[in-house]
Amino acid sequence: MVGGELLVQYRVRVRLHEAGLALAPEAAAQLERQVTRMVRGDLVVIGATVVVAGLGLVVLLLAPVVRPVEALWDDARAVAASGRARDAGPRPGDEAEERLTDAMRRLAEQLEGRTDAQAAEEALRLAIADALTEGVIAVDARRRVVRINETARQLLRIADPVPFAVDRLPPLPALEHALTAVLGGATAPPAELVTDDRTLSLTTKALPGGGAVLALNDLTPFRRLEAVRRDFVANVSHELRTPLTVISGFVETLQDEALPPELRRQFLGMAEHNVRRMQRIVDDLLDLSRIESGGWRPKPVRLEVAPAAAEVLQPLQRAAEAKGVVLRTAIAPGAEHLLADPTAVRQVLANLAENALRHTVTGEVVVFSEPESGGHWVGVRDTGIGISAEHLPRIFERFYRADPGRSREAGGTGLGLSIVRHLAEAHGGRVRAESVPGSGTTIAAFFPGLAEPDFG
Repeated sequence: MVGGELLVQYRVRVRLHEAGLALAPEAAAQLERQVTRMVRGDLVVIGATVVVAGLGLVVLLLAPVVRPVEALWDDARAVAASGRARDAGPRPGDEAEERLTDAMRRLAEQLEGRTDAQAAEEALRLAIADALTEGVIAVDARRRVVRINETARQLLRIADPVPFAVDRLPPLPALEHALTAVLGGATAPPAELVTDDRTLSLTTKALPGGGAVLALNDLTPFRRLEAVRRDFVANVSHELRTPLTVISGFVETLQDEALPPELRRQFLGMAEHNVRRMQRIVDDLLDLSRIESGGWRPKPVRLEVAPAAAEVLQPLQRAAEAKGVVLRTAIAPGAEHLLADPTAVRQVLANLAENALRHTVTGEVVVFSEPESGGHWVGVRDTGIGISAEHLPRIFERFYRADPGRSREAGGTGLGLSIVRHLAEAHGGRVRAESVPGSGTTIAAFFPGLAEPDFG
C-alpha cells in the first residue's frame, strides 16, 4: 500500500515538471495528500471487489461439491440414528451427488439387512434358550449375570432383569465354589444343588473371552422316582417278610409230633391266613403292574350301579353284622348308570368298601353314586376313625398307611387305594379323598362321560 502511494506521488511530480508548472512546497504537499487519499479509497474498493468476487467464485466452484457432501452427511446421520437408510426420494443433482447418494443408500441397506439378520438371530437364540428344559446362566468376567433363560429363572426363583451381580443368585455354597473356581481359571467338577424342594445338577464351563456359563438340570423327578423305588422295595420286602416269618415259625412248630391236635389246627389256620395274605399282596402287585404297563385296558359298557354295589357288599355282610356296622347304598337320581369297565368298577368298590369296613367300628358304610358335569362319582363313605389331613395327599401311594400297625393287623395290603387310583385314571378319570378324624372318610373315583371314550 505504501509503495503504491509513493509511485503515485512520483508520477504526479513528473507530470507537473513536464507541464512546466512549479508549485510552492506547501501547495505541492497538499496536492500530494489529496491524491494519496483518493488512491487509498480506490485501492480499498478494488481490494474489496476482488475479495467478494473471489469468494463468489469459490462458492460457485464449491457448490457442486458441497451439495452431495451435505446430502451424504444427512444420510449418514440418519443411518447412525436409526440404522436404516433415509428415504428422501430422488434429489436433483449432478452425477457426483447422485453417485454419492446411491452409494450411501446401498451402504445403509446393507447395514439394515445385517442389523435385521442379527436381530432375528438374537431372537432365535433367546427363543431356543428359553425353550430348553435345562437352565442356562452366562456370567461375564466382572461377575455379572448377562444372560439367563426362563428355565433357570424358575429353578432359582430369580426375577431380576439382566445384567445383575452374581450376588443376587441364591447363596448356595456349591454354586459359589464352582463359579469362583471357573472365573479364577480352574475347573469345577459337576455338583448337585439343593434349593427349597428341588435337587439340581450343576455344570460350569469357562468362556473363551472371560466369564463362565452355568447349566442347571432339574433332578427332582428322578430323585423322587428313586425314593419311590426304594420305598417300594422296602415295603414289599416288609409286607412279604412278615407273613413268611409267621409261616416259617408255624411250620417249624408243626414238625413237633407231640403237638396237641387243637394247637396243630390253630397253627395251621394261622399259617393259611398268612398264605392268603401273601397271595393278596402278589395279586395286587400283578394288577398294578398290568395297569401301569398298559397290559390291561378298560372295556367300558353301560353299567347299572346298584347291582354292582350289592354284589360288592354281600360278602362283607357277616363281618359288618359282627361289628354292628350297617352296609347300604345311596344312588342319586341321574347316577343310576355309568360308562365303565364292569370288572374295574367292582374292584374299585370292593377295595373301598373293605377298607372302609376295616376302619369303621360303629355306624355305617355307604356305597354311593353321584352325577357331575362330564361323568359320575362312585365311591364309599363311612363313619370310621378318619384320616389326618397330613396323610390324605399320600393315601393313594403304594403301601402308604396312615396307621401302619392297625392296617396290617386288620389284614390290609396297602395297595388297594393305589389300585383304585390307577383304575380311575385308566378310564380318564380321577380320585378324591375327604376325611375328618373321628367322624369318617369319603373316597370316590370319577368315571367321565356317558359316551364311550377313546382309549386307543
